[in-house]
Amino acid sequence: MHNFLKTIGFSKIQTDMQLEPLLERAVNDKYRTLIINGNEGSVIEQYQLPVAPSMGIAVVGERTPDGVFHRNYYFPYMRSYDGTLTEAGSAERHLEKETYAGVLEDFKSGITLIFYITNSVQLRELQKMEMRVKARQAFLTGLACEGKILLPIEKKEDPEAVKRKSIERRSLFEAARQGDQEAIDTLTETDINMFNELHQRIVTEDLYSIVETTFMPTGVECDIYSILGEIVSLRVKENVYTHENVVDMKISCNDCIFHVAINESDLVGIPAVGRRFKGKIWMQGNLEFIENDTDGQADDDNADAVG
Repeated sequence: MHNFLKTIGFSKIQTDMQLEPLLERAVNDKYRTLIINGNEGSVIEQYQLPVAPSMGIAVVGERTPDGVFHRNYYFPYMRSYDGTLTEAGSAERHLEKETYAGVLEDFKSGITLIFYITNSVQLRELQKMEMRVKARQAFLTGLACEGKILLPIEKKEDPEAVKRKSIERRSLFEAARQGDQEAIDTLTETDINMFNELHQRIVTEDLYSIVETTFMPTGVECDIYSILGEIVSLRVKENVYTHENVVDMKISCNDCIFHVAINESDLVGIPAVGRRFKGKIWMQGNLEFIENDTDGQADDDNADAVG
């Protein structure tokens, strides 16, 4: 059983036997079919079972030359249409099976973001064709098994000033990655000043009245993150099979925008635009690739949108 099935409205399913009819339906209905050539005459097939707008279960397997389909794996998914541009995006194959992790070195949060690629089959096809491609943007989503709603904090700084400081800080991070000692010293000094300020404020204030948003890896899985972010918009979706409600929240977190889904029954508090969501998410997403020309420059006219 996948740990995040309940996120998209399957909280009552407890065993693989209960899930089996849904996985078989995904294959039989052949919705959003993707087929690529495999080895020795077999083909790799991917199907999706939609359960609510922009979310469902994806099933990937191999069909042998005699027509028998063997399921390799499945996973719950949610699609997003808010892209994050990247100049330093890449994909790394998992050891256990031919699925991939996406890596964004230039993630706005200042960390290297690792996430589960939901369009691994398309990536396998591009690699089989030996195409020269590079990542252009990622469409990120997070699935949460639990979370809570926090009230917003009073914002004393002008939004434009905050945005300007954020851009300057990202520039410093990039310079520091390139070995710029002055940028490293500036970031170190900024962090020391911030620590001293927090040390003074924490005596009289609550932690979450000081910290507006957070984004950090947590646990042993490299694509699990603990986040605290502001709700920009939200929508409640109903699972057509179980009639459970799923809350789809567009989150702004550390200057990053992505969607987070959570089963309504697992959410503590009432979500609203302007309030904050705190929880642990499994980060996943589609990577969009573009073809490189012979000089290694991206040609937007030959964009291969993978979605």
